[in-house]
Amino acid sequence: MSSTSHTFRAEASRQSRKAGSNLVDLIGNTPLLRLERIGRDFPGIEFYAKAEWFNPGGSVKDRAALNMILEGERSGALRPGVEILDATSGNTGIAYAMIAAARGYRVKLCLPDSASPERKRILKAFGAELVITPGGEGSDGAIRRVQQIVADAEPGRYFYPDQYGNAANWQAHYRTTGVEIWEQTEGRVTHFVAGLGTSGTFMGTSRRLKEYNPAIRCVSLQPDSPFHGLEGWKHMETAIVPPIYDAALADENLGVNTEEAYRLVKRAAREEGLLLSPSAAGALSGCFQVAAALPAGERAVIVTVFPDSGEKYLSERFWDDAQ
Repeated sequence: MSSTSHTFRAEASRQSRKAGSNLVDLIGNTPLLRLERIGRDFPGIEFYAKAEWFNPGGSVKDRAALNMILEGERSGALRPGVEILDATSGNTGIAYAMIAAARGYRVKLCLPDSASPERKRILKAFGAELVITPGGEGSDGAIRRVQQIVADAEPGRYFYPDQYGNAANWQAHYRTTGVEIWEQTEGRVTHFVAGLGTSGTFMGTSRRLKEYNPAIRCVSLQPDSPFHGLEGWKHMETAIVPPIYDAALADENLGVNTEEAYRLVKRAAREEGLLLSPSAAGALSGCFQVAAALPAGERAVIVTVFPDSGEKYLSERFWDDAQ
């Protein structure tokens, strides 16, 4: 499938968003990008990625946040006067804050201090109240803090979506991301590769793609060390495992090195014109690992999700390191 056809599809999607659409109507239907140059060392392999920064909140987390908020409204747990409260490494919090501002809710978020300054400023711009937790504890520290707040609060004060344990998280990707990948590749996808944080993107997308074609190999990615720089990702062996995570769903699980992801951030910018986040570059690293393990001459269509762009990470020191 040519890059021209993907450009046409993206343009058609944008044109279909008519005047009068509200904010949530713009979530999903993101472009599928063909990576033309950076994967040239793997002849016969096609690499594609969902450009999730096209969502209005700038990340893939818009999908899950919207579905969890809508489910909260449907159940009656979220209603006027109830405040949204959750733990986040940044992007889901931004999505909560953006959607809540548009729908008239207040938001309180427990956020690790290690989150990038750009994320913190965006959250404050949307009016979110931040409870900063120790950066060294990562998302696990934020989870423990939000659970304490909920336990101490009077009943009904907060709507706690619990993105790590809410089935509406992975169901958002089952209903949207997986369907979009199947349609945008015209059913040609052979491998789906994605990083694990809450695990919602991988769980929901993989379940949908396996229904379309059980032969599609679904490969999950984790940091190769408990101490890493891939914001939002979890090293499952040493972290609080999300209740929605099912390790049996992956055909294979691969480790991703932080420094390699940083190198690919720079390569993608200079070879593809794509400003990727470290987690997006980590997903690309996983795709290259999958391609390298294929038998010589085997053809494949490898699809991943780029969760967000590099704009929220421009203050990070790795940009200044020698190439």
